[in-house]
Amino acid sequence: MTGPAGPDVRVFPDLAALSDAAAAWVADELAESAATRGRASLVLSGGSTPTLLYERLATRFKGRVPWQQLHVFWSDERYVPHDDRLSNYRMAKETLLDRVSIPDDQVHPMPTHFAAPPDAAREYETVVTEFFAGRPPIFDVTLLGLGADGHTASAFEGSPALTSGRVAIAITAPAEPPARLTLTLPVLARGRLVGVLVSGASKAAALAASLSGRDSHLPGAVLARTASTLVWWVDRDAWGRDN
Repeated sequence: MTGPAGPDVRVFPDLAALSDAAAAWVADELAESAATRGRASLVLSGGSTPTLLYERLATRFKGRVPWQQLHVFWSDERYVPHDDRLSNYRMAKETLLDRVSIPDDQVHPMPTHFAAPPDAAREYETVVTEFFAGRPPIFDVTLLGLGADGHTASAFEGSPALTSGRVAIAITAPAEPPARLTLTLPVLARGRLVGVLVSGASKAAALAASLSGRDSHLPGAVLARTASTLVWWVDRDAWGRDN
């Protein structure tokens, strides 16, 4: 459902249908960005919700994505080795990146090998800043999720990631594992196109609060209020009401 004055919410029967539609959207928007600017940038979300979308990009929509012109970044990362089962990089590598012809030097994972996470955040900020040649980072397509507590990326309620002027910061999350890196919400919200994937009944309350803005401090609500162009990709369970 989409209204001219309201949020762009697209509701699907289940996660499979949501993933198909969102993958087609991602592929087409990246192709348009590459045709317009000569390259395209994609920010990947972690967690379990986007795995089916990534598989769709690697298979059904593989031929529609400009892999040779694409640069891939991450919204956030758990501070674990890249081969750890909890790594967002590992998940994206196995479901998507190992299955497509994207050049290795155009994949930009968040580093997790520094002794101190803040050093890793500064390194990632340098990577992003250099990619955008010192201009404010504006990613072409940004994929995010929404937690049952309303967090997005690793920006949790009350986190400095909600308002920081930095590109990336290290945070201690109220979740396991607590040590994480995240792009800040102002950077994520600045993207040309931001898609939030929301699946499952456990997310219904956070989604409703984010869309209504009744909890103005909820990260999802902050994103809804500040994002340039935001599309909510929602399954029926998360929508929690008649379409």
